[in-house]
Parts: sequence; C-alpha cells; structure tokens
Amino acid sequence: MRIAALAIAAGLGLSFVPTTAYAATYEELQQQVEDATATYEQASANVDKIKGEIDANEQRIADLEAEMPAQRERAAESVRNLYKLQQSGNGLVDLLLSSEDWSEFLATLTYLDRIQARNMDELKVLADMNAELQQERDTLSARHAKASQEADRALQAQQEALAAREEVRLQAIAQAEAERAAAEAAIAEAAKEAEENKTFTNASGQQANVSTPQDASPSVEADADEESTKQSDSSNEGSDSGDVVEQEPVEQAPIVSERDAFIAKWAPRIDAYLGGSPLGGHGRTFAEAAWDYNVDPRWSPAISCIESSKGAICFRPHNAWGWGNSSWSDWDSAIRSHVAGLSAGYGYTISTSAAKKYCPPTWQAWYSSVLSEMNCI
Repeated sequence: MRIAALAIAAGLGLSFVPTTAYAATYEELQQQVEDATATYEQASANVDKIKGEIDANEQRIADLEAEMPAQRERAAESVRNLYKLQQSGNGLVDLLLSSEDWSEFLATLTYLDRIQARNMDELKVLADMNAELQQERDTLSARHAKASQEADRALQAQQEALAAREEVRLQAIAQAEAERAAAEAAIAEAAKEAEENKTFTNASGQQANVSTPQDASPSVEADADEESTKQSDSSNEGSDSGDVVEQEPVEQAPIVSERDAFIAKWAPRIDAYLGGSPLGGHGRTFAEAAWDYNVDPRWSPAISCIESSKGAICFRPHNAWGWGNSSWSDWDSAIRSHVAGLSAGYGYTISTSAAKKYCPPTWQAWYSSVLSEMNCI
C-alpha cells in the first residue's frame, strides 16, 4: 500500500483558493513567503514521519498475516489435544492412581499439566495475534487519516507560499513599470558615458566599464508568465490522476519539484555565464539561494561581474559584490548571504531605487551595467 510522502498539487489551478490577505510592502510579502514555506516544510516533514510509521504498521500486518495460517493450525491441533484429554478423563485418573509412589504421582500430574498448558498457550498465542492484527489495522487506518490531514495542511501552506511568491513577482513588475522613465533616463545617461569611454566607480570602489542594455527594465514579466504556464501545466497533469484509494492521499508533485525545476533551469545558465571565473561552478548555489530567498536568479551573478569581474578582483575575501565590509571563508556562504541581503534590503530584482541604494554616486551607470549583464544570463 502506497501513500504520498507529500500529497501536494503544485499547480494553482485547483479548487483551493488561499485566503491570506497579502500585504502591501515587499518586506511583508517576503516574510509571508518565508512563513508559508516554513509551514509547508514542517507539514511535509510530518507527512514523511507518518509515512514511516505507516510502513512499519504495514510490515507488521504482513508479518502477522504470514504467521497466522501456521498458528491457526497449531491452535486447531491444541483444541483437538485438549478434547482428547477431556474425553479420556477416567483413564487419566486411573493413570494417576496407578502410580507406585508419591513422586511418580507428582511427575505424572506435572506432565499432564504441561501438556494442557502447552495447548492452552497455543490458543492464547492465536488470540493475541488476532488482537494485535486488529490493533495494527486500526492504527494503520488512523495513520492514514492523520497523513491525509497533514497533507491537506501542507497543500494549503504550499498554495500560500506560491501565491505569495507570485505576488512578490507581480510587485516587482509593477515597480519596474513605475520606474520606467527613470530607468530609461539612467540608461540614456549610461549610453552617453559609454560613448565617451568613461568608467564609473562601483560599490567596491573600483573602476568599471559602462554597458547598456536594450531594455530599461528587467524581464521579470516574462519569467512570471513562464512560471504561470508551468504551474498551469502541472495543474492539468494533476487533474487526470483518476480514482483515489480510500484513506490514501493522492500522490502529486510537491513544492520541492517547483524548486528543483527552478534550480535545473537556472544553475546551468549561471554556470555558463560565470564559466572560467572564480565563481564558476557555483551556479547551483546561486539558483538555490534565489529560490529560497525569492530573488531574481540573475541579479547576484550580474552584480559580481560589475563589482569584481565575477570574483576575480575582490576587495574583501570572497566578497564579489562590494557588499559593505563583509568577508567570508568560502563562496557558497558568501553567495547565500549576498542573495539573502538582496531579498531583505533591495527587493526581488534590480530597480532604479535599488541602484540608488546600492551604488549612490554612480547609480545610473551601475543600474545600466548590472541590467545589461542580467540580460546576458
């Protein structure tokens, strides 16, 4: 008997509609993502725990059912033996009375008691096995019911986490559109500086070349449309699952599959972009951190290019982003810390307001150059 470790539908096309009232600010939305994801992970862990208990119950039931035929035969033989003893009662009395001495009498009596006790034990074993089998079946039914409840809880948590993530993306799209005029002006200024072969001082305090993208805003809208299409496809696949066995949750794609698909898409693209640099080979860490902290996966790698030539010229150990005065002992820790910082302090993706905060003196050139690099990933 199978039971889903995570009975979750990844698509948003199901009949369930999250009831969470989403907040107006990015920070509040991101906190909702983290809270809902944590709730999902806890519920999913509970489902996995219950599944292990169900497996143990099912194995014990199988063991008992395998032992039962032989025990029933032994019990039947015991009943026959007890019947024979009862029918030969007078003969047994004669056997005891014919004992030559007291010791032989006790030995004979003990022998007869042992025969009866052994036969009664076989009957008791059968009764105990029947009782245990029924108890295991009752427990299994209860475990299934609890697993279904936990799966429903995980489903709701997943829906809320995905909906909150989508709300953050939509907010980033709206912000990019609202800042379009400022972004176009920044790119125009950067283009003029690029024509004059000017450089700019980045957040690391180093000189960087100015580059310009074709568009004034990050392509977050295309990413959101692609994600919505993928979720819709997942919903359609889940709707054809057929009949469900009673007491058994439906096995469907969990939220972790969304994360895995996201990482599988972006890790190789980031690795290709960072190839040959000190940050090369860390595409998976960038992608994992981007999913975990709900950040555009291109953003941190692009900043590393502008601030340190992708980790080649760091002003602090493993600090490829001009990130304050921080330093780290390894790239993976540094990447996760930087992406988490972007999420907490700058939003989902690059914006002119984020650029003004990240690199105030030369934000136009910084915005244009980082966005240009993002579009290369």
